[in-house]
Amino acid sequence: MSLPHAILTALLEKPSSGLELTRRFDRSIGYFWSATHQQIYRELGKLEQAGHIRALPAPTPARGQKKEYEVLPAGRAELTEWVARSEDPKPLRSALLLRMRAAAVVGAPGMREELRRHLDLHRRQLEEYRAIEVRDFPPARRESEPDRLRHLVLRGGIDLERFWVEWLTEALGELER
Repeated sequence: MSLPHAILTALLEKPSSGLELTRRFDRSIGYFWSATHQQIYRELGKLEQAGHIRALPAPTPARGQKKEYEVLPAGRAELTEWVARSEDPKPLRSALLLRMRAAAVVGAPGMREELRRHLDLHRRQLEEYRAIEVRDFPPARRESEPDRLRHLVLRGGIDLERFWVEWLTEALGELER
C-alpha cells in the first residue's frame, strides 16, 4: 500500500502532472520505492476516485491537456495516519542471494562475473548518491527537520550501497580463494 503514500508525499512536496510525477519518481523517490509510469497513472486515478487528490482546474480548457494534481485534506489525513502507523521490517528478498544459494547446489558457472557486474552497478549507484548529497545537501541545507529527514533517507541509500560494495568485494575474494 506504499505507492499511494509515495505519490501523496510527492504531490504534497509539489503539485504535479502525471508526467512530472513520473519524472520526479525517476530522480528521487524511485531510488527506494520504484514504480512504473503505468502504475503511477493508475494510482493517480484511484487516489482521485478516493477523494485524496484532485486535478487542478486548467487555466484554459484544452483537449489532451495534462492534468496537474494536488492533495486534498483527506489525502493529507491518510498520509499522516500512515506515517504514524507501526510496521515491522520486511524480510529481504534478493534474487542474487537466492541464485548464489542455488549455485551452491548446482554449481556456479558465471557467478563471479555476475558478482563483478553487481559490484560495478552498486559502485556507480553509490557515486550517484554521493553526488546528490554534495549537490542537494551541503551542511547549510540541513537546518530544517524536513531537510534533515530527506538527507537521512539519502544516507540510508548511501549506507546500503556501501554495504553491497563491501559485501560483494568480500564475496568475490571468497570465491577467488
